[in-house]
Amino acid sequence: METTDVVIAGAGPTGLMLAYELRLAGVDVALVDGLAARTGESRAGGIHARTMEMLDQRGLLDELLPLGRVMQAGHFGGLPLDFSDFHTRYPFMLAILQSVIERELDRHATELGAVVQWDSPVAGFHQDAAGVEVEIGGPNPRRIRAAYLVGCDGGRSAVRKLAGIDYVGTDATVTGMLADVELADPPAQPFFGHRAGAGDFSAVQFEPGWYRLVVQRHDVVLERGAELSFEDFRANFTEIAGTDFGMHSPRWISHYGDAARQADRYRVGRVFLAGDAAHIHYPAGGQGQNLGLQDAMNLGWKLAATLRGNASDELLDTYESERHPIAARVLHNTRAQTALGRPGPHTDALRDIMSDLIDMDQVRHRLGLMITALDIRYDIKGEHPLIGRRVPDADIGTADSETRVHALLRAGRPVLLVLNGNDVPAVPEWRDRVEIISAASRAEHWSIPGLGEIPAPAAVLLRPDGYVAWATEEPTTAGLTEALTTWVGAADLDFT
Repeated sequence: METTDVVIAGAGPTGLMLAYELRLAGVDVALVDGLAARTGESRAGGIHARTMEMLDQRGLLDELLPLGRVMQAGHFGGLPLDFSDFHTRYPFMLAILQSVIERELDRHATELGAVVQWDSPVAGFHQDAAGVEVEIGGPNPRRIRAAYLVGCDGGRSAVRKLAGIDYVGTDATVTGMLADVELADPPAQPFFGHRAGAGDFSAVQFEPGWYRLVVQRHDVVLERGAELSFEDFRANFTEIAGTDFGMHSPRWISHYGDAARQADRYRVGRVFLAGDAAHIHYPAGGQGQNLGLQDAMNLGWKLAATLRGNASDELLDTYESERHPIAARVLHNTRAQTALGRPGPHTDALRDIMSDLIDMDQVRHRLGLMITALDIRYDIKGEHPLIGRRVPDADIGTADSETRVHALLRAGRPVLLVLNGNDVPAVPEWRDRVEIISAASRAEHWSIPGLGEIPAPAAVLLRPDGYVAWATEEPTTAGLTEALTTWVGAADLDFT
């Protein structure tokens, strides 16, 4: 029987990101997928600032940026949201196809030894106190013994169903149809969410020569799995948009609804859910792929720490307690965006008022920071305003070089960053588990999205995912031992 540390079901963006995180930490993985091969289809079409920061923290962003298209604005229910003044190195949306993200993550994960096993659906599992035995179906049925199983296998997740986890929420009321096509008479500018009649439509050019056209209808609900031909798409698009832009040569045609569902648990013993297996929603604001990639980052380092013996099982419970509320918020805001798209004079009036409100910076920032996930603050004990938030990518200087904070996280390890000549805390019990770096902040104040400027801290403890576990403005270590124990592991761990 094959053995490994973690079986990951599903080789989409979430599964690949999780595999990369685990391999970076030296954890063995079996990455399995029920498909025969990668399809090249791309339901998702962009990543937001926090996801770009996350990829940058691992050194994965520089190669992706040239493959996408920078768009300074996103949207909320089709109402433009300008991101250009957000406090991040990436104050924009990167229009980039899911297939490109998958290709690049697959390459990087493979370089670290995580090779996808295709034609390998999860057909069952049995877990006990020491691990989980996963039954793989398909043309090469077999069993894999692992410490953990993670279902990243989409909205129809076999892992979720086999685990008996409820998927609760609301049914579809809207149908979105999309087609990747060439256009003989393209629009002068790409646009999102132009409302007309019983729906809205959009056109975005992802790569030279072809466009993604989307039409959303509030008077049609297609059943899951229903066939949608190119002529059906053209007729629906033309009815709403009044033109077909001379569409031809379709690459892919699909449809989706606004069903919004979330797993009531993300963990059953040694089995976890991430990405669409844990939550689905209407793709309003382009949040879905980002949500899954961030799930993977949150879970990956915690699994690795537990498997290395650096943390107790309680650390794994924080995956659900931190990520479940974030997904619930996304489902909530996408339902609101769906309501803003409904036809009729009542919604027209609401959109006019919302448009006026979004012109106010406070409202624009509130909605934009939520869409981009820059405002996430996990419930971590401590009074400092940085605690629980993602650390700003501040410019710093070490004894060796000029660098920036996010670059310190490339290895995926916890970092204790001591700034501006303050004494390095004496934490000998954790020196093998934490990278301790002394540096000088190049700015007296750090800018926090949604909060404003705060004085640069004297020291911060960074989790591997870039969120602050402890911080202080004074040369004190009060609370540091507790934070290290919670997020890095107890001081008396036995490594023999």
